[in-house]
Amino acid sequence: MPTATRLISLALAALLAAGAGAAEDGQRSREWRGEVGVGAEYDTNVSVDEVDVTSGEADSAWLVDLELGVSQPLGKRTDLNLNYDFSQAAYERFSRVDRQTHILGADLGMDLGRANTGVSAYYINSRLDGEPFLEFVRLSPSLSGFLAKKWFARGAYVYSERIIENREDRDATTHSGEADLYYFHRGLRSYFNVGYRFRDEDATADRFDFTSHGLKLRYIRRFDLFERQAKVELAWRFEARRYSSPTPSISEDRNDDRSRWKLDLEVPLTRRLALQTYASYGDYTSNLPRADFTQAIVGTRLRYAW
Repeated sequence: MPTATRLISLALAALLAAGAGAAEDGQRSREWRGEVGVGAEYDTNVSVDEVDVTSGEADSAWLVDLELGVSQPLGKRTDLNLNYDFSQAAYERFSRVDRQTHILGADLGMDLGRANTGVSAYYINSRLDGEPFLEFVRLSPSLSGFLAKKWFARGAYVYSERIIENREDRDATTHSGEADLYYFHRGLRSYFNVGYRFRDEDATADRFDFTSHGLKLRYIRRFDLFERQAKVELAWRFEARRYSSPTPSISEDRNDDRSRWKLDLEVPLTRRLALQTYASYGDYTSNLPRADFTQAIVGTRLRYAW
């Protein structure tokens, strides 16, 4: 992926150079952070969404993940964040879809007073059953700020490129626009988020080109539990995809409507240790039979953060 590689390399080099020049700023210190987690989940329909493959069968998987990051102030109003994430899912029976993912990212943000602006660059590499599967890069400038005391808005443009090993017809570039609105009912203890995304994906093969409209609704509530603060989140996401060229197997343009609900509960056990439990249900309707299915996932995860 020559274009994406150049873009991500230039973006990361620029952000790292900015971080190197921040050593003269002694007003705020550099902060390191990390998190490690282990868990398990049960999936009623093991699938690989990127290539429209569903098994129609259930399986359970062991999960391991690691997150490392550093925040570097670049002045009074600018911060640079560098992140590395690793995750591994190992299934009991479907070992051929065991997935290992590495994510390298950089976020540069600036406080302009009444608004915040930023740019992020991410590179993602995934493997299935130990073999190369997916490379993905994402570049996104954004603008955000408070509209009123309890209302916060964020807008972003996203450019991405994707390559899938041995499936060149699915390689694609994507242009997206995102808008989010937050209402802080009780600050971070209770708030709502509604979002919209427009996506235009151009794949190598015309039959995989599509535009989509996406909506999301989220409610987050923090509450006291055993002298610590737990968090619950209820989310609904919907995406309507409309493909622009006929799919040969159905001799017509493909249409997908994808709806997903998720409930997530996080309970702190100690100051650094927390137990996360989640459940989700997806209803994916399509005139392409193999992309028309339902899926339920339940899981739990123990995480340690520092």
